[in-house]
Amino acid sequence: MKITEDIIYIGADDKTIDLFEGQYVVPNGISYNSYLIKDEKNVIMDTIDKRKSKEWLENLEKALDGKKPDYLVVSHMEPDHAFNIGEIANKYPEMKIIGNQKTFVMLKQFFNIPNLEQRKVEVKEGKEINIGKHTLQFFMAPMVHWPEVMVTYEKTEKIVFSADGFGKFGTLDVKEEWIEEARRYYFNIVGKYGAQVQALLKKLATLDVKMICPLHGPILKENIEYYIDKYNIWSSYTPEEDGILIAYASIYGNTANVAKKLAEKLEQKGAKKVILKDLARDDMADAIEDAFRYDKIILAASSYNMGVFPPMEQFLNQLKAKNYQNRKIGIIENGTWAPSAGKCMKDIISNMKDITIYEPTITIMSTLNEETSKKLEELACKILEN
Repeated sequence: MKITEDIIYIGADDKTIDLFEGQYVVPNGISYNSYLIKDEKNVIMDTIDKRKSKEWLENLEKALDGKKPDYLVVSHMEPDHAFNIGEIANKYPEMKIIGNQKTFVMLKQFFNIPNLEQRKVEVKEGKEINIGKHTLQFFMAPMVHWPEVMVTYEKTEKIVFSADGFGKFGTLDVKEEWIEEARRYYFNIVGKYGAQVQALLKKLATLDVKMICPLHGPILKENIEYYIDKYNIWSSYTPEEDGILIAYASIYGNTANVAKKLAEKLEQKGAKKVILKDLARDDMADAIEDAFRYDKIILAASSYNMGVFPPMEQFLNQLKAKNYQNRKIGIIENGTWAPSAGKCMKDIISNMKDITIYEPTITIMSTLNEETSKKLEELACKILEN
């Protein structure tokens, strides 16, 4: 597949993978993107995952059309992009490898490449390499989302090869909006590193970008400002939309009933967007995406072993690990004799930045009753007023 006259897509779709990175459900699969720039010097932009090695090698050979690659650019050393480095380095012993100082530290951990010291081309911020009609310029993007990550700007056609940035779940032949699976991808994989993404966006703002070629998901050719704006919102931890996520973790259904009653009250009072997530059953990555998407979240959980029911604990610990901040949170706990979920949830939340908690915590003793129904009514009013 041609991206431009001189740039060829040589990646592959993976439709049979069960879990991406061993944890994320990808119902529409994932693409592993790789590109070949054909010029006076032929340049491979990253390799792909071992699951599609055979297909990638065939695509590369076809695109090279009897020629040899002069350079391999390593944007990111994660194995879904770097698995085939060793094989093609051995197959093409004259091919040089472009990376930064951190790239080559990791490279030695994964591969034993003959004559690496003579073959490596170590680049720093802003370094340019001319390959004929095209000129590649390199920008460091540490912790987006590994420390060695860099992006490449092709100056002639004004293309950014963005590594994992601007990627999404789903194969290239899936007909779906970019936004939903790109958001889920961003917050679950890159989300912790908002400050680093902001630093990269400042670099991109100095460039004339006509196209973005990520390592996962479609090539972005139109409305580039839209994609950059979404990344700016996400990486600044700004709520994307007004909405209320009610995330609940229920053992026997009583806490679930409370969450659903609150949702009904909010909708009756005019709330435009209320989302319910069952943390024990719904996709955790979806719940995390929604927590970042909306400006308010209500946590409802059963007490368990003097703590909180594990699905809620897992959810909150993941949010904490992904640098969750700048939101309003309400807390509902349930317990039959010694409710403990509220304190446990607050303890985890206390490690998050710029969180406003709706007080007081609502305590349900086993099941909803007339008194606690009134408290739910009060909470619904507070949420809609603030």
